[in-house]
Amino acid sequence: MEIRTIHANGVEFAYLSLGEGPLALCLHGFPDTAHTWRHLMPALAERGYRAVAPFMRGYAPTEVPADGAYEDAALVADVRALHEELGGGDDAVVIGHDWGAFPAYATAGRFRRAVTLAVPPPGSLAGLFLDYEQLKRSFYIFLFQTALAEPAAATPGFIDNLWRDWSPGYDASEDLEFVRRSLGDPANLGAAIGYYRAMLGTTPRSGRYPDVERGVSGPVLYLHGAQDGCLSADLVKGALDHLPEGSRAEQVAGAGHFLHLERPAEVNRLILDWLGPAS
Repeated sequence: MEIRTIHANGVEFAYLSLGEGPLALCLHGFPDTAHTWRHLMPALAERGYRAVAPFMRGYAPTEVPADGAYEDAALVADVRALHEELGGGDDAVVIGHDWGAFPAYATAGRFRRAVTLAVPPPGSLAGLFLDYEQLKRSFYIFLFQTALAEPAAATPGFIDNLWRDWSPGYDASEDLEFVRRSLGDPANLGAAIGYYRAMLGTTPRSGRYPDVERGVSGPVLYLHGAQDGCLSADLVKGALDHLPEGSRAEQVAGAGHFLHLERPAEVNRLILDWLGPAS
């Protein structure tokens, strides 16, 4: 898959594309790249979709945004703009993993179908940082609020060990090579950390984007690896209480945080069954 570029929401996005048909927008998370969808995109294309996986704002070869905004409203604005600029219609679908899940939840009602992986719906995270075991897993979020963030994250082995802890037993060597290419420059690494600083308010909101409406406005398939070392699979319990009628939430046995890479055949099947044929 060749890398193409498109201008959307004031950012020059690089993206991978495969297939022809209704748009299937695939959004990656941290610390990852658009290549994370290399198993799903061919399956989407075979089903009749045009699978497009952008490198999220700040992740090379997408440019570091001039406005330095990484709040949820900026990510949602990116998705809306990409949907429009890529010619997506009412038959478009969205799939988001990790950070990509946040705008997928927020824009679910604008797409025919939505899928989220590894992050539970808004509203179910209220007590996340009150649980001791989860606090230990989330140490990096708090580290990223400090001046130690960039030097620590740039230390050889730091990102490698996140992958090791989050998806135990998975050989991430190919993925980590993609990540090194994308976040090797300090400006790109700083951008990726910027998502977390915006998340907890360490970086003030830019004020450039409309506030994101709370709640989820369309049915979602939410998948979570049973051995996820980043966010406990216990979060799946009660997830449907925070999702619209018709949604589904499932654990994937034998998979960690990067479940779509660890169990591609099973995850592809679940996603394709949910999306149905391209209309």
